[in-house]
Amino acid sequence: MIRKLVPFNLIAAALWCSVAHAQESTQTEAAETEAPATQQADPNDLDLGEEGPRVGQQYAKDTSGDWEVSCFKTENDNDPCALRQILTGEQGQPIAEMTVQKLPEGSAAAAAATVVVPLETHLPSQLALSIDGAPGKRYNYHHCNPVGCLVQLGFTQGDLDALKAGNKAIISLVSVLAPTQVLEIDVSLSGFTAGFDGLPLNQN
Repeated sequence: MIRKLVPFNLIAAALWCSVAHAQESTQTEAAETEAPATQQADPNDLDLGEEGPRVGQQYAKDTSGDWEVSCFKTENDNDPCALRQILTGEQGQPIAEMTVQKLPEGSAAAAAATVVVPLETHLPSQLALSIDGAPGKRYNYHHCNPVGCLVQLGFTQGDLDALKAGNKAIISLVSVLAPTQVLEIDVSLSGFTAGFDGLPLNQN
């Protein structure tokens, strides 16, 4: 690939130099016969730029304790938002990510969550989540992509109440590199109640 590109780049550079030289000669001849006119910018036609995220871009709207209110920009400004927390290991290195969304009343679940874990996770062992040391629930992995492996959790109203009243949740998983050991990751629940109650409903 590189051997093919180098000659092409050299040819393109040579052509560009020829065009630039010809253009320079033409501009020089024109300058000798006619003085260039200075064009004034119209103050009413200046682009002052746009602030804020682009449509389709994810952005941090606010924080609530240890949670970030993360939203996606839409054209009608009805931006869907979720609580988001980067989960770290003992040395502060990012290991996983958890997002939580509010669901409309009448749904089978009161809230939806997505947990992203590393690709080296042992999928048959499932993912477990417990709150303040109470017996946890196990969840199946949904799929994996180049970013990691995803679990899509549905929280009942009882699960949600426990999260709001709790101090810390623990996510447990097993790595294929150490299949006999369980890796536990802390999830801080500081700010969860206020952040969740302030979320818009996810209509999707």
